[in-house]
Amino acid sequence: MSDSLKIGMVGCGGIAGAHREGYQILWEHGLRDFEIVAACDIEESRAAQMAEEISAFQGRRPQVYSQVEAMLDAEKELQAVDICAAHRAHHALAVPCLEAGKHVTIEKPLAITLRAGRMMLEAAEKAGALLQVAENYRRDPSQRAIRWAVQEGMIGKVRMYYWIDVGERLWHWGWREQKSEAGGGWSLDGGVHFADLFRFHVGPIRSLYADVRAFHPYRYEKPDILEGSIPVDVEDTTVAVFEFENGALGQWTSTSAAPGMDFHKRAIYGEQGALDLSDGLVLRGGESKRSLAELVDDYRSAIGSDAWEQLYPKGVTSSIATELWEFVQAVLHGSPLETDGWEGYRAEAVSMALYESARLKRPVTLAEVENLEAEGYQKELNEGLRIANG
Repeated sequence: MSDSLKIGMVGCGGIAGAHREGYQILWEHGLRDFEIVAACDIEESRAAQMAEEISAFQGRRPQVYSQVEAMLDAEKELQAVDICAAHRAHHALAVPCLEAGKHVTIEKPLAITLRAGRMMLEAAEKAGALLQVAENYRRDPSQRAIRWAVQEGMIGKVRMYYWIDVGERLWHWGWREQKSEAGGGWSLDGGVHFADLFRFHVGPIRSLYADVRAFHPYRYEKPDILEGSIPVDVEDTTVAVFEFENGALGQWTSTSAAPGMDFHKRAIYGEQGALDLSDGLVLRGGESKRSLAELVDDYRSAIGSDAWEQLYPKGVTSSIATELWEFVQAVLHGSPLETDGWEGYRAEAVSMALYESARLKRPVTLAEVENLEAEGYQKELNEGLRIANG
């Protein structure tokens, strides 16, 4: 294996800019075990712009492509691809790359449906290629400190997990507002990050019951005056309760259809106190408090300098940069992937369980969602992509 991983970036809009920044942060800190040799986007001008931005820090301009197949044919040294595309395209881009023996890191969610995700997992296994899903939230030092505090028993046995986001959004967000392109609304797009944190902080989820609504049939070009209406067909409100396998309960509310007053709270409660994901530790009676920054310091001291350096090499704490560094090291040296394809699949199953439960009007187990026994909501999406339903 080469000392420098040859990477192609596929999809050069939106979140790809954050990935480019992540690579640049690594490069500027002397972490240069990679070279981006190709930039590919169906809009060639976007790929060309990405190539210029990459050239500015790594010195060599990546080759520009508008088709993945052309990139795979031409780039003989290519070893890995970084896919940042609309959800609908994830499996269509990843599968041929995996079949060509390229290792893949891909933005969340893994795929537009779990059945499409299975296609990717099977392709990776068959090719013996690595598949990483970009779940960067858990990599922030504060979230690792929260997990550590839970595992250390600082709040006692976990009882409840609350994740509440209440507010209003009326502006239009492009393809993310269409089920056929995004797979679902924010409960999938951002929600898969939150689902990953639920699992990361507390553990696997056993079952879930949800109701999902679309109160706003439109978004607006001029949201302040409600002009330029654009039809949307994804949900704007989800209310769910769930149970972890360890018996703890969770309550997840997400809405962008609540005008007038925003409300946000994210906290884990145990027998002895609470961990606020923004503010830190508070024990019963408030007699013992640790800010989030103090918890991070405690966590860093507890794991030691070597383990901290492994997580945050040369002081890099950008969650996307460290995620990409983990991928590079996994390919080059065989080190483990924290958020591999199956971990991404299980996090996505939590989000998909919201839709499946709402459709069935009953609780669903995560086992039946993961095993594709409950996929009625996803059936239409699979049919649109000509993916055979079970």
